[in-house]
Amino acid sequence: MSPLDAPDTPKPAAAARPPAAGGEELPDRLRLPSTALYQQVAERLRSRIMSHTLAPGSWIDEQALAAEYGTSRTPLREALKVLAAEGLVTMKLRRGAYVTEVSERDLTEVFHLLSLLECDAVGVVATRATDAQLADLAALHDRLEAAANDAEAFFTANERFHMRLLEIADNRWRNQMVADLRQVMKLNRHHSLLKEGRLTASLQEHRAIMAALTA
Repeated sequence: MSPLDAPDTPKPAAAARPPAAGGEELPDRLRLPSTALYQQVAERLRSRIMSHTLAPGSWIDEQALAAEYGTSRTPLREALKVLAAEGLVTMKLRRGAYVTEVSERDLTEVFHLLSLLECDAVGVVATRATDAQLADLAALHDRLEAAANDAEAFFTANERFHMRLLEIADNRWRNQMVADLRQVMKLNRHHSLLKEGRLTASLQEHRAIMAALTA
């Protein structure tokens, strides 16, 4: 097993760098440190999937990615297992890994479940939140309103608002389910929120949440 395959073993300063395809040395910007290597590979792949650099439905070339990152295929495969558990990657028998494709039906079903879980969280927050916690949510809601004309800022503010809401409701099982479902939504977030009227509808939903919490 090579040093890069041992996630908890630091690489000696004098260790040879793994060669890229064709025997050439990899640039430092592409090289990954050995600690928790599969997690770092997973994070890079997750970022590429979310940005659609790896497009939905596309085949993930393990050999090419291993060469690009300067790793063996072992941490890459471990990373793919992590992403498959998150729903971002689909493993197909004898065909390898593919970026998950999300259909309109998938989005509708996921959104329905998210609504149920988050409405329940709102009910809990309404009965137990402190004034300081409600002030936190109000400030995050103000950021959301201010970002109404900036889709990327809106996505970020929306996520922070819901994360804080779930933190206050404090149910780790619900939080995990919501996190998994939101990963799927993120695969298609630009498409879903940029539909005509969807962003406006989202703002109205958040206003209704704040009205319920401050009633």
